[in-house]
This record gives sequence, C-alpha cells and structure tokens, in this order.
Amino acid sequence: MGETNILKIIKNGIIDENPTFMQVIGMCPVLAVTTSAINGVGMGLSTTAVLICSNLVISLLRKVIPDKVRIPCYVVVIASFVTIVDFLMQGFAPPQLNEALGIFIPLIVVNCIILARAESYANKNNPLASVFDGLGMGLGFTLALIIVGSVREILGSGSIFGLTILPEAFPRTIIMILPPGAFFTLALLMAGFKYLRGKNAAK
Repeated sequence: MGETNILKIIKNGIIDENPTFMQVIGMCPVLAVTTSAINGVGMGLSTTAVLICSNLVISLLRKVIPDKVRIPCYVVVIASFVTIVDFLMQGFAPPQLNEALGIFIPLIVVNCIILARAESYANKNNPLASVFDGLGMGLGFTLALIIVGSVREILGSGSIFGLTILPEAFPRTIIMILPPGAFFTLALLMAGFKYLRGKNAAK
C-alpha cells in the first residue's frame, strides 16, 4: 500500500466521511460526554483504539467468519477490545476522567461507528488498509469530540482542559455544559464543517 493511499484513507475518516460531522453516527457519546475537552480526548482515544484493533482482527478473519453469523462475531471481537480498554481506563486513567466517561466506555461495543466500519470496510479490505481506516475514523471522531467539548467548556466554564482562559467578568453560558448545549453546539459545528467542506470542494 502506497503512502498516498494511506493518507487518502486517513483523510477520508477525518474529513470526507467524518463520523460525527458528515455521517452523523455515534452521537450518544458526542452529546453526553463533551462537557469538557479532556472528556472528548478520553472518549475519542478509547474509541480509536477499539476501532483499530477490531478492524484489524475482523479483516484477518473476514474469509473465515460465515456470513450468517458475521454480526455476532463482530460484536464478540469488539466487546473483547472494549473490555481491555475499560480495564486500562480503570487502572491508569485519572479518576475524574474515568468517572465522567462512566458507562459510555462499555457502550463502545454498540457504537455505530465501529460496527459500520467492521461491516463496510474491514470485512472487504486487507488488514493494513483496515488499520488505517480505523485510525482515520478514530481521529475524525476524536477531533469532533475535542472541538465540541472545547466550545462547550470555554463558553460554559471559561476554561479549556481545566485551565481558566476567560476572566471572571466574562459571562458564563451555563446552558452550554447542560444537555441542550450539546445539541446547539453540534448543530452549529456541523453546519460550519459542511459549509467549509463545500466551499473547498467548489474551488
């Protein structure tokens, strides 16, 4: 596989088929855990790790897994890696981050992004390409989570990654760190992302 193809696969996940801004899948964690940028980093990297590993294994086994049971087999593979990531998070992640992400780490098992890439890409492509597809999709998802989390944290708390960047006199928009704020932020960012992408494509 050439360097150009690798970059194209990664770019596809980050921009062309960004799971959050373009495909609008895996929305639960995007809306639920992005009250801060650090939560977005933790959730995004956890999902990326599962994406890469599950894509690799499913691609390696794609000719062995019978079509009739491929979805249950995908879930078993994905659940195995999610369990590993969950244990690692509990053992090494900061307690506050682990508590904030909570049930959403185990729920990676049913994340539409991972199942979609297993079915539409890893099941039809070689292991190396599948690994880079998982990396690209994971980075795209992580980037979206960080952007949403950063906007909500800055406007809602006046900080980013826990560091205060806005003076106390600057009014905080508390709704941004509440559930409605997630919908407002995501809608505006999706509109902006698609506008910029369309503008670049027109050039």
